[in-house]
Order: sequence, then C-alpha cells, then structure tokens
Amino acid sequence: SSSSSSSLLAFLSLVLLLSPWLRVSSASDHHTFLQCLTTHAQHQSPISDAIFTPDNSTFLPTLNSYIRNSRFLTPETPKPLLIVAAKLKSHVQSTVVCAKQAGLEIRIRSGGHDYEGLSYISHHPFVILDLFNLRAITVDIASETATVEAGATMGELYHAIASKSKVHAFPGGVCPTLGAGGHISGGGYGTLMRKFGLSVDNVLDAEIVNVEGEILNKQQMGEDLFWAIRGGGGGSFGVILSWKIKLVKVPETVTVFEVERLIEEEATDIFLQWQGVTDKLDENLYIRLMLNSAKGKDGLKTGKVSLVALFLGPANTLMEIINQHIPSLKLQKEDCTEMSWIQSVLFWANFPKGSTSEALLDRAVRPNTFLKRKSDYVREPITESGLDAIWKAVMETERVGIVCNPYGGKMGQISETETPFPHRAGVKFKIQHSTTWKEEGEKEANERLNMINKLYEAMTPYVTKNPREAYLNYRDIDVGTSTHWNVGEGKVYGERYFKQNFERLVDVKTKVDPQNFFRNEQSIPTR
Repeated sequence: SSSSSSSLLAFLSLVLLLSPWLRVSSASDHHTFLQCLTTHAQHQSPISDAIFTPDNSTFLPTLNSYIRNSRFLTPETPKPLLIVAAKLKSHVQSTVVCAKQAGLEIRIRSGGHDYEGLSYISHHPFVILDLFNLRAITVDIASETATVEAGATMGELYHAIASKSKVHAFPGGVCPTLGAGGHISGGGYGTLMRKFGLSVDNVLDAEIVNVEGEILNKQQMGEDLFWAIRGGGGGSFGVILSWKIKLVKVPETVTVFEVERLIEEEATDIFLQWQGVTDKLDENLYIRLMLNSAKGKDGLKTGKVSLVALFLGPANTLMEIINQHIPSLKLQKEDCTEMSWIQSVLFWANFPKGSTSEALLDRAVRPNTFLKRKSDYVREPITESGLDAIWKAVMETERVGIVCNPYGGKMGQISETETPFPHRAGVKFKIQHSTTWKEEGEKEANERLNMINKLYEAMTPYVTKNPREAYLNYRDIDVGTSTHWNVGEGKVYGERYFKQNFERLVDVKTKVDPQNFFRNEQSIPTR
C-alpha cells in the first residue's frame, strides 16, 4: 500500500540522517535510491523486509553471515549503505534499476566465497545485493537436468540430486558452502572435471538481470552474453538469478583414498611419478596432490606429500592403476574406501565419518578463518632439481601449502575459446597456494602474506609465463586491479584469468553494460 511505502521511506530517510555509514555520500543519492525502491515495491511486491540498514540490529549479523574470510571481518572493512537480501526476482530488478539511477555501486553476493571480499566490499558508496534467499533447486531425473538459483549452495545442490538418484551428480566445487551464482559463473571445478569438465561446461541455460533490470534467458540474452557468463564471472555483466544445468551419470560405487608420505618415504618419487601421469590417467580418476612442511620421524623439519583421490569405479581397479603408474606410493587395499558419490562429497569436504548428506545443508561460517590464496598453472614437467628447490621453499615458508589439481581427460578436449575459461589442453595441473590461520591481528596477517608471496615467487620458474595464468575463482588482488576500468588496466589481470578470451569479454561488456555499472576491482572493463 502507499501508506506502508511512505512510512518505510520516512523510516529509511531517518536512518540516512543518523547513520555514520551513510554520510560518505550525498543524502540525495540515498533518498533517490530509497524512493525508487519503494516506488518499485508499490508496483510489484513489498521490499521493506528485505532491506537491512546499519541501525538495524540484524544488519551486522546479516552482513557477517556470509563473510567467509575473517580478514574482511573488521571494524575498518568498508560497510555497505544497506543490504538488500532479495526474496523475489523483482527485488533484484528493483535494486539494479534504483542503484543505477542513484549512482550507487552494487556488490552481488551469492555465497561470500570471494577470497578478496569483492562480493561484499567497495571503497565507494555501495549497496550489497545479497542472494541467499534465492535458493530454490529443482531436480528432474527424467530429463537429467536441474535448475538452481544463485543463492543456493553447491552442498544443497548435491544433496538435492542425491535425494533423487544414486547415479547422478554435478561437476562442481568440493566446498559445500560455495554459492552457485558466483562459483559457476567463474568456471567451477571439482573432482569430476577430468571426466565431465567444469561446471560451466554443463550449463544449459541461465537467467540474468541485465543493467536495464530485465530478466533474460539464454535465448533472450543471445550467444555472446551466454558465452561470457559461463566462466567470465557473472558480476561484470549482470546478476545471475539461476542456472539450468545438465546432470551427469556416476556409478553407484566410487572409491576414495587419502594418504601421506614424508620425503624419507619417497615423497619426491611419488610427486615425479604423479606429475608424469596425472593428466594422462583414466579420466574416471582424479588425484589431488598437496605439498606441505612437516615434522620428520627424527623430529626435524621435512616435506610431506598428501594424495587425495576419487575414482569412479571399484577399489580393485583403482589399486591396479595406482600401483602401475605411481608405484612408489605403495597403495594398500586398506587405504581405499568404496562408497556412494554423495558419500565421496562428504569425504572430500572433510566431514566426520558417518555424516549424512544433511550435513551439506549447513551454511554456517567457521569463525576466525583468515586466509589468502593464489593460483598458478603448470604445463611443463618440474624436474627433480626443481622439486628440490620447491621442497626447500615449502619448508622455509612452513605455514603455506601447495595444492595441485590434475587436468587432462575432458579438460583437454574442450577448446580454449568454447567458454571464457581458457586453461584447457596442455595444462598438467593447476596450483593453489594456500595459507589459513586463526590468530587475529596485523602481525600474523603480514607474516602469512609475506610467506605466501615468497613461495609464489619461488614457483616462478616452474609455472606458465606470458601470461602467468591464474584462475578467476581463486581471486587474487595481487594479479592486478582496476581503478579507472580501462582496457589497459583490465588487461593486466584479464589476460592472466582469460588469456585470448579477454578481448571478446571486453566486447560483450561494452555491448551489454556500456556505462560499466556492474564493476569491481577485477571486473571486465568497457572499450
């Protein structure tokens, strides 16, 4: 009703006057934004209970509930003017139209997993468009498809699939709290990628709200925009509302293992053997390898290799493959566990043994999780002397690990230009440089950042060059940022994330968002 809209506007106008968060921008911008929102709400659906303002006791809990990197959970972290936790698609449309009209930036958050916080932080006056309420999932086993809204988590999607079928799955990330909107739009990889490719390789359709506030599906948005949002990051082109995805077939029984070996237990040979075959092995097999510092049996510092595997088949076949190709691992039958695909999802996400798939529905943020991640790609084999240097760097930096994710299989069969995600044929494995800590304060943070930068520097001779390739979903602000959003600035990070696809992404961006409304520090610029 018009009276409830008027009272909402009066209340929010009072908030604008009183709130320290909002003084950074002119009151007229906020008034314009709120007036616009309430007008839209009159015509469509009430939006008042989707708006969280800084004087509201639920504002900070709502803001913080999807901040998954505690580095950005500080009083100094820039806060939004308000949060719109959209409950309906029309709320998304209104927020886009009204923020644009008022000259405010928006940050679009689906799961809060952006490693650099770009989905909920800006240094300009901004509004967070939070999608966590838009989480509907429908699974249709008959057509082997599903539709998942952007605010649903990947864990919720896997649970929904498994509740309908024991032999269907979807190729996506290991972490169950990833938001489907951001995860899939950045590429989306997981343990099924060597068999079925990335999440974006299995997207059939999408719904997006464009800069005009229109809802477009694949047919309406056209080939170029549909191409761009499948790996180019949704936040540059509009707001992803939902994906229609293709489900894949998996056997009823899969096998997993996780084993560790120290340097004195042939860790070096294991790495070299793994590296030699990891992109050539049976595409049903995915073996992640991790390098870390550890204590040796003599109590002295040494190196440790850890291998975690998923095999879409029985343990006996897996044993044969491993003992033929990575004999130094000396894999034993008792190392291997047969289970269903959904149980393997729980295993990979480190849930306790015996957990049920309901555990995947938990969205809770782990407190005091400070982290930094960086990425690399390896196309040429690392020599034994190179590995010795890497071991030395890992032991020196101590609290930083290297996670190696294998390529090959389906990944090598899809063209680099099929989607914006270009890291395809010829990649042996992708690296995530990783450090996570619990201690608060700048001292610990600076030590960790120095360590990871030192290890990243030490890896330079062994990874791709010109460009040094990087993975968009392993967001790393160090690879370049935009402050003016011109092509020259964007190319610095754009060519590392997208290689030759960057130029086409710029063309699409210029066509669909010429005023560069949808932007962040690493978005696609316009020409």
